[in-house]
Amino acid sequence: MTRHLPAILFLLPLGLAICLPLIGIKHREWCRPLSIGVLAAMVPVSFANLVGVLQNGTIHYDFGGWAAPVGIEWVGDGLASVMTVALSLVGLVCITFLSSVLFPYLGSRIVPFYTLVLLLMASLIGMVFAADLFNLFVFLEVSALCAYALVGLAGGKALMAGFRYLILGTFGASLYLLGVGYLYAETGTLNMADLAQRVPPLVTSKALAVGVLFMFIGLGIKMALVPLHGWLPDAYTYAPDRVSPMLASLVTKVALYGWIRIMFWVLGAQAVVYQIPILFLVGVLGALAALVGAFLALSQVEIKRMFAYGGLSHIGLILVGISLGNQTGFVGGVFYLLNDAVMQAGLFFWAGAIIHLYGVRTIEDLGRLQGGAGWMSVALVVIALSMIGIPPTGGFFGKWYIILGAVEAKNYLAIVAVLIATLLTLAYFVKLFERVFRDRSAQQPPLIREIPLAVKIGLGATSVAVIVLGLVSDHIVSFLLKNAVPPGL
Repeated sequence: MTRHLPAILFLLPLGLAICLPLIGIKHREWCRPLSIGVLAAMVPVSFANLVGVLQNGTIHYDFGGWAAPVGIEWVGDGLASVMTVALSLVGLVCITFLSSVLFPYLGSRIVPFYTLVLLLMASLIGMVFAADLFNLFVFLEVSALCAYALVGLAGGKALMAGFRYLILGTFGASLYLLGVGYLYAETGTLNMADLAQRVPPLVTSKALAVGVLFMFIGLGIKMALVPLHGWLPDAYTYAPDRVSPMLASLVTKVALYGWIRIMFWVLGAQAVVYQIPILFLVGVLGALAALVGAFLALSQVEIKRMFAYGGLSHIGLILVGISLGNQTGFVGGVFYLLNDAVMQAGLFFWAGAIIHLYGVRTIEDLGRLQGGAGWMSVALVVIALSMIGIPPTGGFFGKWYIILGAVEAKNYLAIVAVLIATLLTLAYFVKLFERVFRDRSAQQPPLIREIPLAVKIGLGATSVAVIVLGLVSDHIVSFLLKNAVPPGL
């Protein structure tokens, strides 16, 4: 039974996504509870999968009875299992939030909306388990198509933002697929484990280098790595407020996960650390993203745009950890990825809630909160502390392990980049706090509604999660060191 858990995790949202258009013909009101129920069911399945990996080792699932590398294979190892747990938990909180009465009723669009959300979740699960480069591409594009449609759902500026996202995303996907073609031409296989055996003798091949470069640029666009981030600020700013948390917390993170898989499980840790200068380039781009993203966030007026640029900065911090070439830095980067998924969800929950409760879209209007709205203020403070990196939050321990990895690697420029990015993050949150707690110039809006339960759940869950991640960081890091570190690192 354990070996079927990856397929069950995938089929739960996919099955409902297929059935939902038929169910919605007569029972449109069932879309919301059924979707929440399926994502809730994914949580225990993902934990069961994690326990199965701990007890029995890596799960290999062959489709149609054809063994890899001939057939399609999914692999559920320690890293994939942790990612699916994070996807399931954050996805459940996100779908609870986006189903809130806080947002306008979707009417006839409710069926396609929940169908897209479920397909997005299924494709992200598929990306995590995919063990060959072409199937990774397929799920990457299914998730992207869902994201394009969800961004454009609001119409107006969101349509243009979604179209721009589509154009750049398609270009990135084309580059990735072209790179896969180069690798296949050189090695004759697309299976990651098979590639890991055939790539080492070809590390000096120019065709291999070109293919890897195309793949990394393509995935760099998908995860909005600076300077390939042009689509992200508008997409997150103008996307429907109910959708932004899911996009910010999950979509770019899984693209980054794909990059990590290719770098360490296909090219191999020994090659990227000692033979190919990829980690150096990743470290430079990560430091650049960390600094540029935080600096641009500091200069923003719109709250969602500020959080979008802040997210770019934290993608950079993750890459800094991954690039250090040692287990401590790698685990620190992965742990920070898990934290950032929670933090980004919480920030965009907060942004969406204040827009619909108080009519606040810009920093200048934050005085309307009057330092009140306890749920809102406490949630902002807790998540901001984690973003800045204050103990005992998970954000602090993520940065701590990245810095320890940098010390181990004697990469002191990485430490400087992390510290400067942290100071810039502190600066833009101080800017927010000053408006929320001290500014009284903005007039009180005519109506302040009671905060809906779904919003309280979203803000409460993410706020508690960043603290819990910090408190149990030792256990998570120990698990990652034993079960999620690439071979040979």
